[in-house]
Amino acid sequence: MEKGGGKGGPSSSSPVVVVVGGGIAGLGAAQRLCRQSGFRNLRLLEATDRCGGRIRSQSAFGGVIEIGAHWIHGPSKNNPVFQLALEYGLLGEKEKSEENQLIEIGGHPGLPSLSLSSSGKNVNLKLVEDVSNLFYTLLDQTREFLHMAETPVPSVGEYLKKEIARHMVDWTEDEATKNLKLAIMNTFFNLECCVSGSHSMDLVALGSFGEYCTLPGQDCTFSEGYEGLTNCIMTSLPKDVILFNKPVKTIHWNGSYRQENFPGETFPVLVECEGGEKFPAHHVIVTIPLGVLKEQMNTLFSPPLPRRKIEVIRRMGFGTNNKIFLEFEEPFWEPDCQQIQVVWEDTSPLVDVRAELQDIWFKKLIGFLVLPPLESTYVLCGFIAGLESEFMETLSDEEVLSSLTQVLRRITGNPQLSRPRSVVRSRWHSAPYTRGSYSYVAVGSSGEDIDVLAQPLPADFLIPQLQILFAGEATHRTYYSTTHGALLSGWREADRLISHWDSEAQQPKPKP
Repeated sequence: MEKGGGKGGPSSSSPVVVVVGGGIAGLGAAQRLCRQSGFRNLRLLEATDRCGGRIRSQSAFGGVIEIGAHWIHGPSKNNPVFQLALEYGLLGEKEKSEENQLIEIGGHPGLPSLSLSSSGKNVNLKLVEDVSNLFYTLLDQTREFLHMAETPVPSVGEYLKKEIARHMVDWTEDEATKNLKLAIMNTFFNLECCVSGSHSMDLVALGSFGEYCTLPGQDCTFSEGYEGLTNCIMTSLPKDVILFNKPVKTIHWNGSYRQENFPGETFPVLVECEGGEKFPAHHVIVTIPLGVLKEQMNTLFSPPLPRRKIEVIRRMGFGTNNKIFLEFEEPFWEPDCQQIQVVWEDTSPLVDVRAELQDIWFKKLIGFLVLPPLESTYVLCGFIAGLESEFMETLSDEEVLSSLTQVLRRITGNPQLSRPRSVVRSRWHSAPYTRGSYSYVAVGSSGEDIDVLAQPLPADFLIPQLQILFAGEATHRTYYSTTHGALLSGWREADRLISHWDSEAQQPKPKP
């Protein structure tokens, strides 16, 4: 195919832009472009029947639960998700307070209100606090390896285990207490797997762990659901911009395509959907999750992506973190309990377990958040990451309910504990348009890889420029894995197009 001419510009003053994906990155990019008078020809193609992507709120148990993103991490003045939520009036007084915005938690979850062991005993919370302090002290040390030429070991997990073994030499407790401390430590490892979205901390690169930045503020939630935010962005767009149920099959680029709506115009990109519809464009902003890029990168782009981009997509980490909501008629926990930790006494981060997933998957469950009580019902939200989480997705609701009933009876020491009334869970790995939860910097990859993923195509100022742009949480070097990272990446690519067309407009035209 012949190459398109010029700088990628149409003869009219308004370029045709297609945004692929209706998560917060795609919605943010579309909203930013629509607020500019020069971007009147915009389409957002969403593969499913709803916008929001990995922000997904659902009505359940007489209230709203978050199947996807749960918190605004670091709700303070430099967090664009927090600022938008304020603008749309979606936060309560406590969440909006100056006091809440100034709290520094360093990205670490709080301590549990209750810690239950697999032998049915309450674990001493002072012991949990001591183990937590050691774990997070060591975890903070891992960030110091950023920009160092070499690291002592490749992964965060290996570093932590080496340091824990070193500290154990000074432990003076009896053998049973030492083993219990290691079991508690194992729960913190599993918790960090949920935070990082990885199966094991052995997969998370030590040298790049410090790339991720935290913002001040006590993490907060949306009382009416996180999806209220993406719904507000969606309703701010002109009504014909979003097209639902339009999964993209192939993005053809570096070509010369025509469309009858634009006579005499040629377009360097053509977006072809599974249903056969074709959308020519001057620019396409791709916001699909890294999990889908990993699965489809060999067929999604024609011609194929440059080798360097393909290698980066392969190297980068993308894992699964799921939630399991359990509904109870009566709580077995105290009214002031906010978080329940589960400790498996036969586990240790220093010992690798070899067993079938079906026999041990539930041991990866880190515990439960106690959700605010709803009318005549009580709900716990469990978190589970990694391959065990992906295995959980293959089970039926009945199998999950049965397994977790046994776990709860065991940790409470009450074999007669009432079975939960119902279960609702996320299945992010099975979801065809996400294929997991969020990204991390894997062993063998780096912060530079995130920047390479974010680079537009074609590279090296080939003409036409900015045919394919990339956004989404996995393209933000310091806020990857977050909703604010996703939103900022969408704004970044919108701004890239805006400045491109501003500079185009300012170029002197040849005299006739």
